[in-house]
Amino acid sequence: MPEQTPQRPDHGMLKIDMHTHLLPAEMPNWTEKFGYGDFIWLQSNSPDTAIMRKGHAFFREIKANCWDAALRVREYDAYATQVQVVCTIPVMFSYWAKGTDGLELSRFLNDHLAEIQAADPAHYVALGTIPMQDADLAVGELERIKGLGMPGIQIGSNVNQRNLGEAEFRPIFEACERLGLAVLIHPWDMMGFGDMEKYWLPWLVGMPAETSRAMCSMIFSGLLEQLPGLRVCFAHAGGSFMGTVGRIEHGWRCRPDLVAVDNKRNPREYLGHFWVDSITHDKRVLEHVLDLQGSRRVCLGTDYPFPLGDLEIGRMIEEMDLAPNTMEDLFHNAALEWLALDKARFAAG
Repeated sequence: MPEQTPQRPDHGMLKIDMHTHLLPAEMPNWTEKFGYGDFIWLQSNSPDTAIMRKGHAFFREIKANCWDAALRVREYDAYATQVQVVCTIPVMFSYWAKGTDGLELSRFLNDHLAEIQAADPAHYVALGTIPMQDADLAVGELERIKGLGMPGIQIGSNVNQRNLGEAEFRPIFEACERLGLAVLIHPWDMMGFGDMEKYWLPWLVGMPAETSRAMCSMIFSGLLEQLPGLRVCFAHAGGSFMGTVGRIEHGWRCRPDLVAVDNKRNPREYLGHFWVDSITHDKRVLEHVLDLQGSRRVCLGTDYPFPLGDLEIGRMIEEMDLAPNTMEDLFHNAALEWLALDKARFAAG
């Protein structure tokens, strides 16, 4: 986000950005602590920047709005946006690590996120993270996340290239339904990464495909059918699923012997039974997503503060000449329903 941003019009409407990322300003060098692996940690670079290191190697430079909660509130004020739903950066998931180490990392991140929410509940809602590589440890951390007052979690689109619909992850989703925790699924560890690194294709092609992979896996495995109370939101407007749902449905019809093995229900019928965010970068695509999903299942999201995000928060939606009730759904109703939160918790302007 630019250092100086034009003031966006304040329509007096509550705006919740339900897809943003936040890190602690300081964290251990996990690679040294655990004695293996390419864990992400931060190295201070200046008061306004830090270096993300992957093990001992440079990974990315980030700005203070990745960790400075007060700065973020000021930047969001420029876009008349009151609430940020914060979660860790997916590269922190570290599902490849030992389960106990993944749990320690998760607990560190969750404690920090819970502190951010507790210190400023009018502006911040926190989503936890869990060690998906160990279902028993993950369920235990879900219980703790619930106790910390977090309304949900963020997880990756696969776990060491295992699809989310696999039976080994079922106890985790069952616990989320039982505890009433919302789930944000974010693409990461993109399939085919090493085959398409040029032109930033893992982020431009792999990420949308990863999201569709997760959606199809959860539908075809019967997970969403068998856990109807599970509240799931898929990042980046559902990735490539929304543009290929016709093909997906056709495959279900023409080859049920391959597709409809564990769930006989038409995949198209799940549209509107999960949530997606609004990150399309294209008005016509967002109109298509709204048509498929309905406005109560599309939430304002940005991927702030990263450059591939929709960082002029809500501007495209404001320019789309949408009905006031549709804008209300996009700006807060859909997110409140997904998170099971009361609008009264937040100031409206």
